[in-house]
Amino acid sequence: MSPLADDPARFADDVLDGFVDLYADQVRRVPGGVVRAVPAARSQVAVVVGGGSGHYPAFCGLVGPGLAHGAVVGNVFTSPSTADAVSVGAAAAGDAGVLLLTGNYAGDVMNFTLARDELRRRGVPAEFLVVTDDIASAPADEADRRRGIAGDLVVFKAAGAAAAAGASLEEVVAAATHANDRTRTLGVAFDGCTLPGADAPLFTVPEGMFGIGVGIHGEPGIGEVPACSATELATLLVDRLLAERPAGAATRVAAVLNGLGRTKYEELFVLWRAVRARLDAAGLQVVAPEAGELVTSLDMSGCSLTLVWLDDELERLWCAPAHTPAYRRGDVPVADGSEGAGGAGAASSAVTGPPADAASADADPADADPADAQPRVVDPADAAEAIVLVAALQRVVAVLGELEGELGRLDAVAGDGDHGRGMVRGAGAASDAATASADAGHGAAACLRDAGQAWADRAGGTSGVLWGAGVSAAADALGARPAADPLTRAARAVRAGVDAVAALGGARPGDKTMLDAAEPFAGELERAAAAGVPLDVAWRDALAAADAAASATAGLRPRLGRARPLAERSVGTPDPGAVSFAAVLTAVWSAARAADGPDEEGTR
Repeated sequence: MSPLADDPARFADDVLDGFVDLYADQVRRVPGGVVRAVPAARSQVAVVVGGGSGHYPAFCGLVGPGLAHGAVVGNVFTSPSTADAVSVGAAAAGDAGVLLLTGNYAGDVMNFTLARDELRRRGVPAEFLVVTDDIASAPADEADRRRGIAGDLVVFKAAGAAAAAGASLEEVVAAATHANDRTRTLGVAFDGCTLPGADAPLFTVPEGMFGIGVGIHGEPGIGEVPACSATELATLLVDRLLAERPAGAATRVAAVLNGLGRTKYEELFVLWRAVRARLDAAGLQVVAPEAGELVTSLDMSGCSLTLVWLDDELERLWCAPAHTPAYRRGDVPVADGSEGAGGAGAASSAVTGPPADAASADADPADADPADAQPRVVDPADAAEAIVLVAALQRVVAVLGELEGELGRLDAVAGDGDHGRGMVRGAGAASDAATASADAGHGAAACLRDAGQAWADRAGGTSGVLWGAGVSAAADALGARPAADPLTRAARAVRAGVDAVAALGGARPGDKTMLDAAEPFAGELERAAAAGVPLDVAWRDALAAADAAASATAGLRPRLGRARPLAERSVGTPDPGAVSFAAVLTAVWSAARAADGPDEEGTR
């Protein structure tokens, strides 16, 4: 069932508008997400959580005393951008620093790592950790590669409780790390979920089967088991989690039975009854269990079970009071912002809004008024390049718009199905920014640099941050002087962009990513430039190499990203990032040839 929506492209923004209006006494909106309406004392470490939309109450529903100080909110199943994370982190932080927390997904890791570094550059003590509780996504000896799913709540809760108690940034990081080390989750799907505006679910579960090991971004499970009773499902979930019991763990556990969006509370209660019996039979004492919708996946039908092996400190943090729009435990003072360290009246010294430079620092280049920009004097050739660049980006937007559905379908085979929508969003922002820059009198390199920044800021996700970095690096190379011949300049710019993507994403050819198409393209241009081949011939041959390489990714097994846990399912389907890379460069060349006018046969 497709979620209720007006404009699917604005779904996440519309959700946040409604949420903030409903809970205006508890949260307020800032660029990129929300923070507490009544801030904590400046002496308290700020805990900022975040990720894509579609998981409510994670992440914005968990903002409040005893839990998070702010939440960074991305588009549906898409990491927030670096700029968004910086904005919320700066707005939430006081004097004691900020801890950024997300699930372990490539886009989140890249964007929040960059945000941590930027906050530090601004003088804000900042740390970043990822949650890795999903036992289905990697073996125990590769726990650092596991996804973060419903265990997010446990780690967020531990960090928030430690911060509320007045712990230092180092101590809050230690509390979150310890909670993550003791937390294990396994999920099961009865049916798939549907993105806003889509006419079909991201995946389906065969009749009479359950999908085991599902993610929270619409990723299908790692396998299937016959549909079974509540007692049989409880046995499966509990036994697999018990097999991952940490060394030296005692017998006290916290348990979270989480609905994924469409499972009824009554069904969860029936399942909990069976889970509790299985835990009792294993000799475990359950402390403060939770059952309900806590980390969802739009309208997915299914559930997950989380076990947390407690010690005295972790039990104290788990049981500590919290008061948020979607999660409450015990009683905490919420009227004056005095929870934890700081005492009564602490709100009088609290941060009441983002730092003065936050709004300007994180402003979207595409939203800037071209009239406010300082025109540059550029030579006619550079101005002509800027015009061609703007036309090329407009062509890229059109081509990606036509491919959006197909790219989403490719991505949904072993991922979350948002690649097409993210590429359209990023390219659209890049096109708008380049147009504004050109209208302000900037040359091609400056226009491309603005485009790269806008792509990263507005698209978010893995593709957004990678394309933003690649385009920005290409812009720097394009602007290098003295200018070389057109092919050499193009080859240098492409190489700089590809190297930036590889450095940031950590991928290599053969990992089944966009680099599998990008590296052959860059290499072919470099060989052609060294041989003195004409630009049009060189680009045509490079495109052929990229297209062939993108198609060949169908035979590869992914080694990075969300598709990695479902590597076998991905075999036979080309990588959407490689396909979209080839499509973008084809669109760029089409626009460039059109700008040159008819060829000798009268065709473009």
